[in-house]
Amino acid sequence: MSKEHSYTNGEVTVIWKPDLCIHSRRCWTGLGEVFQPGQRPWIRPEGASTERIVAQVKECPSGALSFRMNAEAAAVAGETAHPTEVEVTANGPLLLKGSCSVAHPDGRKELRGTVTAFCRCGASANKPYCDGSHRRIGFNDQSAG
Repeated sequence: MSKEHSYTNGEVTVIWKPDLCIHSRRCWTGLGEVFQPGQRPWIRPEGASTERIVAQVKECPSGALSFRMNAEAAAVAGETAHPTEVEVTANGPLLLKGSCSVAHPDGRKELRGTVTAFCRCGASANKPYCDGSHRRIGFNDQSAG
């Protein structure tokens, strides 16, 4: 089971799973008032409105960031059914948006939700998931042909 860190402003809780993070930088370039990688703690949810935090967390390409509304009624109201979508990112991972079950070779099954980044370059140390190695090795869509 991967590590998980939670940060709350009382209204929303941001959950960060460092083992899933591909360091796309979208969080802190999009909302630097909350996501501050040089600070401890690096997520400060009091830095912006709940609406802005939720919108930014939804931009996380790997699923390393997720959120839950602290009031149960708000969480239920925020749930909507969407079809599962696969996005092929340029020179990066496959992003599966939606829930899925991953069956591992050792028989384990893992339920994933929100966004899951699957390795496409073959260099990840966390297969089948992306760990950002595509940037280190200079993975290029054209070379995958």
